[in-house]
Amino acid sequence: MPFLDLQSNLPASSFNEDFLKKFTSVTAASLGKPEDRMNLVLHPGLPMLIGGSSSPCVVLSVAAIGVTDTAEKNKEHSAKICSLLTSELGLPEDRVLILFHALQPHQVGKKGTVMSFL
Repeated sequence: MPFLDLQSNLPASSFNEDFLKKFTSVTAASLGKPEDRMNLVLHPGLPMLIGGSSSPCVVLSVAAIGVTDTAEKNKEHSAKICSLLTSELGLPEDRVLILFHALQPHQVGKKGTVMSFL
């Protein structure tokens, strides 16, 4: 049940439904998770600076159980996700930042309990 939080200073029109579906699909495949378990929140049109520049950019937070807990895994995820974001949004690699958060099953609530009990 990965959580994706995509923040950008690009306008909402840059993120059509086809992009959102492709982004979720590619990220699910990279993480080895089913697409129907993916959760995405998009925050477009934000005032943002990366490296002191307000040029078009994105910051993505990826939080998941068991698949974002090592540098080796995250290096692979980063390459695949960054490639998609740069090609689809026309961003240079240095305008894409990805934060990985390793979650434990007890940190994710669902159906009135936590994933440890589901």
